[in-house]
Amino acid sequence: MAMWDPSTPFGQRIEAKLNSALIIWLVTSDGDGTPQPSPVWFLREGETLLIYSKPNAPKVRNIAARPQVALHFDTNADGSDVIIFHGTAAVDTNAPPPDQPGPYLEKYRAEIAGIQMTTDEFAATYSTPIRVRLEKVRGF
Repeated sequence: MAMWDPSTPFGQRIEAKLNSALIIWLVTSDGDGTPQPSPVWFLREGETLLIYSKPNAPKVRNIAARPQVALHFDTNADGSDVIIFHGTAAVDTNAPPPDQPGPYLEKYRAEIAGIQMTTDEFAATYSTPIRVRLEKVRGF
């Protein structure tokens, strides 16, 4: 069952953001429950998002201990266009590396060059794939 109706204005905004935004904020929680927001690159794959991380990043440790996460996009300047997801995250050992030809590399090739990395360097640095299963959405 879909979490949103893509024929509604809100559903259309969700679809547009998921399919075109470069950054989403991933919010994990640390050992004492403090939210830890991180801006991340992502690829939408159906009802999941694929994110690549440095292997020793706090978000990877947080997800291993507490897989419930939240994600959100930036709002408009006036605070409107709010979209917040809740989901479950895990390291996905079956995901392809980020330098493999395909949708992720197509989406972020220019951004990888913009941070002055080759695709091989990016794949070596951001070698931990995280898969987030989207479970709830809210917004206005």
